[in-house]
Amino acid sequence: MRRVSVMGKRLAVPLVLVLGAALSGCTGFAYISKTYVSLRPQVVTIGCNEPYEVYDQRQTRQMLIVSNGPREVAGCGLDGEDPVASRPRRFRAAARTYLDETVRDQCRIVGETVFTDRQTEFAYACDEPIEPRGTKVPRLPGRTAVGAGSR
Repeated sequence: MRRVSVMGKRLAVPLVLVLGAALSGCTGFAYISKTYVSLRPQVVTIGCNEPYEVYDQRQTRQMLIVSNGPREVAGCGLDGEDPVASRPRRFRAAARTYLDETVRDQCRIVGETVFTDRQTEFAYACDEPIEPRGTKVPRLPGRTAVGAGSR
């Protein structure tokens, strides 16, 4: 009997860690879906024409930056730098470029949450008040229906 409980304890800790990791991934997916699903992505380009999709939640001053899978493996314009090592810098550059190109260059990035290798959320703060819903704001061109080029 005692052996079973010791063995059970040894298995319980890894099981709890695996379940916790799985649930946190689901939580991230649920949060992203709830927060950004209704938004049309905008595309910002950095480096050697590296496009990143941006989902901007202007009312809460948060944006989700999304990269594509091949770039995260192969990189682009990294001068031999490991794509994993350059990821934080590239995502921050995409967020900063997006704010600048949407005429919010005075805004500053105040927080960052990495969800996956391809998805990072940035919180930003601006001195001016949040625009009322429905206000016409500068937008960047989106992607065409087939996912190539811009409108």
